[in-house]
Amino acid sequence: MEIRNFSEVDFDKVCAIYKQGIETGLATFQNEIPAWHDWDKSHLEACRLAIFEGVQMVGWAALTPVSSRCVYAGVAEVSIYIDNEFRGKGYGKVLLNELANQSEREGFWTLQSGIFAENIASIKLHESCGFRQIGYREKIGIKDGVWKDNVLMERRSKVIGL
Repeated sequence: MEIRNFSEVDFDKVCAIYKQGIETGLATFQNEIPAWHDWDKSHLEACRLAIFEGVQMVGWAALTPVSSRCVYAGVAEVSIYIDNEFRGKGYGKVLLNELANQSEREGFWTLQSGIFAENIASIKLHESCGFRQIGYREKIGIKDGVWKDNVLMERRSKVIGL
């Protein structure tokens, strides 16, 4: 198992895993995979991580800013996706913990996640990595004609931003 940064060269693999997440109906409001340019523009350059088993990418994680205001420069939202074949085998926990560690080295004091309420596996994953539930947004958006609730989770650094 290896974790490393990913770039545009790896984006086809990122997209394949993201597509699986979209197809579950549990992972994102998105229904289409963005082009690299759009994805790159919306995600922070720091902490774009992929986990590999041999040459196969089995998951990825990245951060998006929660605001353009400078006071929120240390706060980011987490995206994490694991290949269907590798879910439930501990890869997500290893990857999310590494993302948290790298985010602290990059100056982030708070990581947030908005998770569909029915995505119990993702909620448990985040809890196992030090996230706690801080809120619940009822009917925050519509996915395929169905209103979705969102569980808000947060991980506060114990290293920076104290």
